[in-house]
Amino acid sequence: GDTGAMFGHSPSPVATAVTRQASRGFTAMLATEDAAVVGELLAQRFGLPFWQFAMSATDANRYLVRWIRAATGRKKLLVFNGCYHGTIEDVFVDLVDGRPVQRDSLLGQVHDLLDTTVVVEFNDLAALDAALAGGDVACVLAEPVMTNIGMVLPEPGFWDEAQRIIRRHGTLLVMDETHTISTGPHGYAHQHGIAADALVLGKPVGGGVPCAVYGMSADLAARAEQAKHDAPPGHSGIGTTLTGNMLAMAAMRAALSEVMTPDAYGHMLGLAHRLAGGLRRVIAQHRLPWCVTQVGARVEFQFCPEPPRNGSEADRILDGELEHLVHLGLLNRGVMITPFHNMMLVSPQTTGEHVNRLLGALGEVLSAISRAR
Repeated sequence: GDTGAMFGHSPSPVATAVTRQASRGFTAMLATEDAAVVGELLAQRFGLPFWQFAMSATDANRYLVRWIRAATGRKKLLVFNGCYHGTIEDVFVDLVDGRPVQRDSLLGQVHDLLDTTVVVEFNDLAALDAALAGGDVACVLAEPVMTNIGMVLPEPGFWDEAQRIIRRHGTLLVMDETHTISTGPHGYAHQHGIAADALVLGKPVGGGVPCAVYGMSADLAARAEQAKHDAPPGHSGIGTTLTGNMLAMAAMRAALSEVMTPDAYGHMLGLAHRLAGGLRRVIAQHRLPWCVTQVGARVEFQFCPEPPRNGSEADRILDGELEHLVHLGLLNRGVMITPFHNMMLVSPQTTGEHVNRLLGALGEVLSAISRAR
């Protein structure tokens, strides 16, 4: 499954909590006790004091960008080439031959995104510094590890220096941890010393129930509150009727307190290390020039000998026909991995037998591929 099923397709505590809440009510338009508890749990886990809710990480990213633009008075957003932050329109900008272009596949887009979105390559500190030098970028929106174009890891020291550059130019940093919460209970940023001004977490935070959260530092929250106070009266364009619905709150409370636990991560990470090692052995046995990347419970193999350094490199090694062949071969052997790239998640329910079955099936598929080469 994909990231929404990181902790299983129906985590028992979440299913129980949602069932119980369903008999009491779905939505009330007012805050509930669960919402207060969820806010406290998030603050304890991630170290940011102020939290708000959304129905998806897409919405959470969209709301945060609006708040930050209002708080900073700056219009521009910076993202990394090949990024994924859901379907927030602002991020559908790519680098093609070094030039930023609006993605042709974006349907119904009216405004030119190049007016307000800046895009640079991941791991390119000089490009980041140059792009922020004008003092007009409100925030950098990033995953700490790029995950949706194949995994792209930060080079040693990248985020340490990137944070200094971002702060020097008065820009804010938003970490989208929707996928990288696979790292551990506190996420990748916390574990690697990345001090973000805001954090987004979607899908897995409710065990797959539609919901998301975004947190702010005290300074950003105060600036956002002041921006709202200074704005004319009326709807801010942020939030929806069902944003804090009672089913979502019940799901998140259960997931945070009973599912996303240190014990669960201990099992997930240990088995993921075993999976990653097994993948490397199977690939090496067939002398294929592929690599394996792991971010906690998230493991991926890519069709290149060394992990890509940025989105352009990751894009160049994509091979749709080969990927289709591998996935079809696995399906014919009763095994399914994430259907749009070569990613696997180890959940609390994953067993050693599951890992062995996957590795055995992949070995058979790679043997067939090797014979055909």
